[in-house]
Amino acid sequence: QVQLVESGGGLVQAGGSLRLSCAASQSISRFEDMSWYRQALGKERELVARINRSGFTNYGDLVKGRFTISRDNVENTVYLQMNSLKPEDTAVYYCNARTRVVTVEQRSVTYWGQGTQVTVSS
Repeated sequence: QVQLVESGGGLVQAGGSLRLSCAASQSISRFEDMSWYRQALGKERELVARINRSGFTNYGDLVKGRFTISRDNVENTVYLQMNSLKPEDTAVYYCNARTRVVTVEQRSVTYWGQGTQVTVSS
């Protein structure tokens, strides 16, 4: 029902920048929050950045001060601006969205994109 499509990944030198995009097939204002996760080879998936329906953001410790999550409700797109990239940032980056729940009887549904590869060369 809901599709999330990431784009913007690629190969970049250390210290460079990339901007990832996550386009949703429905109004992103309906989601409880949207997030970027990443998973490096052989490691667990980790939270990179999150923005909730009120615009509140939080970031993983490893990217604070370097990455910025933002949204465009008109384009139904969430962005991740990545600056000062390090080889340690190399991973598949996934877009995530969770539906809003109003009552305890409701169950949140989580959606994932297919991921986009980010490779940072040293």
